[in-house]
Amino acid sequence: MHFSIPETETRGGEGGAAYVAYNIHVNGVLHCRVRYSQLLGLHEQLRKEYGANVVPAFPPKKIFTLTPAEVEQRREQLEKYMQAVRQDPVLGGSETFNSFLRKAQQETQQIPTEEVPLVVLLCNGQKVTVTVLSSDQTEDVLDAVASKLDLPEDLVGYFSLFLAREAQPGAFSFVRKLQEFELPYVSVTSLRNPEYKIVLRKSYWDSSYDDDVMEQRVGLNLLYAQTVSDIERGWILLTKDQHRQLKALQEKVSKKEFIRLAQTLKYYGYLKFEPCITDFPEKGCHVVVSAGNSELNFQVRLPNEQIKEGSFKVTRMRCWRVTSSVPMSNGTSGSSPGKGEVKLELAFEYLMSKERLQWVTISSPQAIMLSICLQSMVDELMVKKSGGSIRKMFRRRASGALRRSDSQHAVKSPPLLDSPDGSREPVLKLSSKLSSVSLRGIGHEGGTNDFHGNYAFEGIGDEDL
Repeated sequence: MHFSIPETETRGGEGGAAYVAYNIHVNGVLHCRVRYSQLLGLHEQLRKEYGANVVPAFPPKKIFTLTPAEVEQRREQLEKYMQAVRQDPVLGGSETFNSFLRKAQQETQQIPTEEVPLVVLLCNGQKVTVTVLSSDQTEDVLDAVASKLDLPEDLVGYFSLFLAREAQPGAFSFVRKLQEFELPYVSVTSLRNPEYKIVLRKSYWDSSYDDDVMEQRVGLNLLYAQTVSDIERGWILLTKDQHRQLKALQEKVSKKEFIRLAQTLKYYGYLKFEPCITDFPEKGCHVVVSAGNSELNFQVRLPNEQIKEGSFKVTRMRCWRVTSSVPMSNGTSGSSPGKGEVKLELAFEYLMSKERLQWVTISSPQAIMLSICLQSMVDELMVKKSGGSIRKMFRRRASGALRRSDSQHAVKSPPLLDSPDGSREPVLKLSSKLSSVSLRGIGHEGGTNDFHGNYAFEGIGDEDL
């Protein structure tokens, strides 16, 4: 997750006393508004639980009223502090940190705790309505959806809730995976835009884990619905002959066989992103990025209108970072929040050849989702490399009891596939050795970055060149 504090506000407190509020943004969107004293309380609690040598340094108190320059300095220091805590695997995953953010989110959005209906969409557009508390965290809502669908507890962790934007019916643009520090009902309601929806989708990348999911009826139906949906969107490529085979299996309701055939198709299990801009192989190129199979796939439109394709393996990314910049109004920050679009970029350092690393940048509103995809692919690779169990990786919290609903919500079979688009443009293969492109400066004023080292990074041997 990308944490930033791009702006401050002067607000009136009890008795009319003014105070400075810090607007914490997550992924470019206002998450909560907090005072220095609240963040100091969080810091002291973390020090008490984990020790002073683990928790990063906190901006010191000031005796006198802060000047505008000192307010800005403190904002920068608090932003770095929040980023450091979130990126620490112990502190960032702690209940102390996450509960602080959940409480602050609810208080900022002024949404009372009460029972509310929440609509969650399946990948085929089917609606699942669950009754939750407005203060329920992401895991609680996921459990409620699983209970409504009668999905076994040991399969719940194979799925996640995603925030997506549905600009057109069935056309989802995924914004991010909902995290443990947020309240799904508050997150989607506070956006005040009916295009934003919560969607249930599988949370793993390796298709061999499909076998676990297909062992049970509801898991099979969810995976089948997602596969059909991805094909209909054009996310999975297939020939006319493969389309005929799939349609025949669909008519026979042979769901497992349908998925088995789909697993052999190009881009099965990939998440496709909206068209955006990249500086590879040259600056200003339009690109469609897809994430899956431990790689980012690029379909690049060059300035001469030629379409080329290439893939960047996660294991050759030494690191990556997300950068955000917030537009300034009249040279100042904090005025008219929400009117300007936050610019987001993902940049990764890639091992192009044995001794040549190169930065590649993607400018996209979905940069955060791209970063989440990279991190989850790395996590899966590390689990497999260590010989660990994917079931343990997805293990639910031990104390969490699932809510059981009397009414069972059957997953409907999606409609038959439409005919494939015969006018699809042919795609040429891009050579793995393209000319070097330097990264343009992304650490500009008004921006923040979120740096990720890659533990799955591997060197390239002579046999790979």
